[in-house]
Amino acid sequence: MLTQLIYASRSARPLGPGDIKDILGSSRRNNARLGITGALCLHNGVFLQILEGERGAVNTLYHRIVADSRHRDAAILDFAEVNRRQFTRWSMGLLAATEENRDLFLAYASGAEFDPYAMSAASLRALFVEVQANVRWLG
Repeated sequence: MLTQLIYASRSARPLGPGDIKDILGSSRRNNARLGITGALCLHNGVFLQILEGERGAVNTLYHRIVADSRHRDAAILDFAEVNRRQFTRWSMGLLAATEENRDLFLAYASGAEFDPYAMSAASLRALFVEVQANVRWLG
């Protein structure tokens, strides 16, 4: 069964460019091996990630993320069965909070700051649809 899981977590410590490169590299290697695709957004120390794949593989990966000491306050924001993948080209794409992407993050924010914990599942899904279609990814 194909599923999508969207979660958010906070970085347990400040992350530098090397940390982000390491996270992205290991995510891509591990996800490709597990048949998981998705995207990672990083904004002001908050990870927002969508994972797609077989339910058991996605569940196992999420539990590994929760146990990772780099994350705190992990929360599942949406989980659904889907008919098809949204991110077929990436084992993991990265969207960073650059000035270029600021308006996109704010378009979906319910307040003055982007806070995925306060977003509805429908808004989260819409954000990822727009991100996939219109944003230049890092990586």
